[in-house]
Amino acid sequence: MLKRVPVTSESTHCSTCMMGSVCLPVGMPASEVAKLDELVKERLRIAKGQPLFLHGTSLDALFSLRTGSIKSQIVEASGHHQITGFYLPGEIVGLDGMFDGMHSSTSIAMEDSEVCVVKLDDIDEVSRYVPTLQHQVRRLMSKEIARSHQVLLALGSMRSEQRLAAFLINLSQRLAALGYSSTDFIMRMGREEIGNYLGLTLETVSRLFSRFARDGVIRVNQREIKILDMAALNELVGKPC
Repeated sequence: MLKRVPVTSESTHCSTCMMGSVCLPVGMPASEVAKLDELVKERLRIAKGQPLFLHGTSLDALFSLRTGSIKSQIVEASGHHQITGFYLPGEIVGLDGMFDGMHSSTSIAMEDSEVCVVKLDDIDEVSRYVPTLQHQVRRLMSKEIARSHQVLLALGSMRSEQRLAAFLINLSQRLAALGYSSTDFIMRMGREEIGNYLGLTLETVSRLFSRFARDGVIRVNQREIKILDMAALNELVGKPC
């Protein structure tokens, strides 16, 4: 069961949270960010392996990931689980339900995690005196659509080694935005989950990690990754160094 944690006057708020540079308030004037403190009235703590929400349930809130990591997945008619995204601190979970008010995926904590609950009704209310808030929500939705397009591009036109290289580059960039090392990090997702997300078998993912390590592009120690040659990864996916 999810543990609810009320936000009190002593709690960290949007205006003082270190995630403000990547979360919902990003780019907003400080005077308006202070008004967002009324948005978050509670947080949820989710144990590893526990769902934040299930496919088909109604949407009444968005969730800003404060600590931990979350994966989203859908269940195909055959019963196969398809991972559709991985979320890091500062990223918004739940946008999949904005179209019709129903979640189209299930979100599961990959480790013990905590999210800030942003009720849709409160977004509407705060938007009355913070007009840019609705723009922020639309920006986040556009970003989510762009992410989905990138995944489709990878699955449709990239070779297996390009898919993994692009995944590592993207993860590196997102971690850097959080203030973490862009070249030395621990992946919270396993190789089977990476393969599921990228449309690759576990064996293929393991083989590619070994190949990248053998070629001196990365160093691998279980889930710890050190990128040794970012230029090689960019070259592999056709990006300028």
